[in-house]
Amino acid sequence: MSHLLSFSSTDNLRLLWLVIAAFIAGAINAVAGGGSFLSFPALLSMGILPVQANATNTVAIWPGQLTSIAAYRHDVRKNLSSAVLLGIAGLLGGTTGAVVLLNTPQRTFMHLVPWLLLGAALIFAISGPVSRALERLKIKRREEARAGHIHAPRRIPLFIVTVAVGFYIGYFGAGAGFLLMTELALFGFEDMHAINALKVVANTLANGVAFLIFVADRQVVWHYGLPAMVTCAIGGYVSAHFARRIPQRILRTGVVILGLSMAVWFFWHQS
Repeated sequence: MSHLLSFSSTDNLRLLWLVIAAFIAGAINAVAGGGSFLSFPALLSMGILPVQANATNTVAIWPGQLTSIAAYRHDVRKNLSSAVLLGIAGLLGGTTGAVVLLNTPQRTFMHLVPWLLLGAALIFAISGPVSRALERLKIKRREEARAGHIHAPRRIPLFIVTVAVGFYIGYFGAGAGFLLMTELALFGFEDMHAINALKVVANTLANGVAFLIFVADRQVVWHYGLPAMVTCAIGGYVSAHFARRIPQRILRTGVVILGLSMAVWFFWHQS
């Protein structure tokens, strides 16, 4: 507390921006994903080292993800064997990604940041066309199923791919939710409730183990992480009331513009 009281007016303005950014990030995560495009740069603006900013951001957004499992608990039970498989894969991938992040030099990670932001923004940019292609694939599979051809998910390849996505989640993670949903659809899952439930399990466990590793390694800057965590959770809760009123296309476009803007800013800042 004494640390906060000793802030200059500029520091207080930065802290205010962090709280606002975390609130908006929580709202974005709840309705579309991509909140890290705001919360991570806001933490960096506090003067935190890049790796610590990423670790603190993971801690800030994770509680909101944890509550999502409760919302999908019935669908998790219906798909328990797949949930266990993806959960273990998420734990393995998230552990590896977090460990690699902690062993990445600060300067190297900072040079990777604009590329990571650009990649995540492009993931959101292609989400619309990919979703439409997956919908056509789903229709084709239903027609084949009526003809007696059943597409059962291949569990070993599914596990391996989920470990890879989990690695990305533990290392950075923006846009990982869409990657998981695309992966599940490609492997033959068709029920959207099941896809969302399995996505939440893998994403939450990958981020959760990264959360524990970052805390154990003392990489979390708590006097910024705690305010961000609280306001991020509030933003996610409040946004639930408005989520259905905003078209997904508008939300997705806004996230893409935000992500590309952050990437351009970091590229320019490093030039």
